Amino acid sequence: MKSTVVGSFPVEVKQPSSTKDKLLNAFGAYDPFKEAIKSSVISQLDAGVDIISDGQVRGDMVSIFTEYIPGMKIVDGNTEIISKIRNPTQEISVKDLQYAKKVMKDYFNGSIPEGKGVKGIITGPNTIVHSSRISSFYKNKEDAIIDLAHSLKFEVDAIAKKVEPVYIQIDEPFLSTGMVDMKTAREAIGILHDGLEIPLAMHVCGILKDAFKDISNFNVDILDFEFAGNNVNLDVLEKNANLVSDKKIGFGCVDSSVNTVDDIADVDELVLKAIEIVGKDNLILDPDCGLRRAPKDVAFEKLRLMNEIKDKYS
Repeated sequence: MKSTVVGSFPVEVKQPSSTKDKLLNAFGAYDPFKEAIKSSVISQLDAGVDIISDGQVRGDMVSIFTEYIPGMKIVDGNTEIISKIRNPTQEISVKDLQYAKKVMKDYFNGSIPEGKGVKGIITGPNTIVHSSRISSFYKNKEDAIIDLAHSLKFEVDAIAKKVEPVYIQIDEPFLSTGMVDMKTAREAIGILHDGLEIPLAMHVCGILKDAFKDISNFNVDILDFEFAGNNVNLDVLEKNANLVSDKKIGFGCVDSSVNTVDDIADVDELVLKAIEIVGKDNLILDPDCGLRRAPKDVAFEKLRLMNEIKDKYS
């Protein structure tokens, strides 16, 4: 059994303090988020997380990608689709992931242990389009989703080639809302998976009762859901476990919707139930969702507790 994070971690943006950083800042070359990435990575590792993220420190899950995709424009903090969606103008998350991996190597004195590593995280095309306003060019969301999938495929391939992550995760919270055309959604995820030689995961939060059967048919290797803050989903998984027997389950076992540390007995009971349903070798423990909104000490304790349970059953 391994552990991971869904993505985001509390951000601590530090102003330049050293002479070198102040000089870099004077020339517009100082990166205020680099220390935030380092802090996030070290916190995850100190807590015992096996498969880490870069903390997604640079912004919200939509604009962090759409800022670099032609055809999309950020207006008053929201994304607007203004023309045909084209390929990204640059690699979006590769450098941050490479730096996160370097911090991880340094943490382990130059060599990352087997079974540990970094993962790439990309907000999915369905969620991005459904979170955006279409002002021109596209007559329907489905065409925009497919074009965006082709655009994001460049980022998927760049991460796979230049970072060599354990796997890549696609965040698609909108798939549980009933607002998404599942045929289009499945096609879009298939585009991202095409030719990929590492596992592809898909994270979907929310109540799964009406969407689980459709989601189980997506071409992914890992399905990641929330269970700690959503007691309906455990029943859904138990009744439909046969549908995902060929996939690993990312199992949200600490509640990211509350800014208090979970009760260890509750987490233990939840994980034990998951082991009974799908087997411990098919589980990857993680929080329900990102932890950006939690105080840093609470986020850390949630991860530490989760890994204490993981170690108990590994």
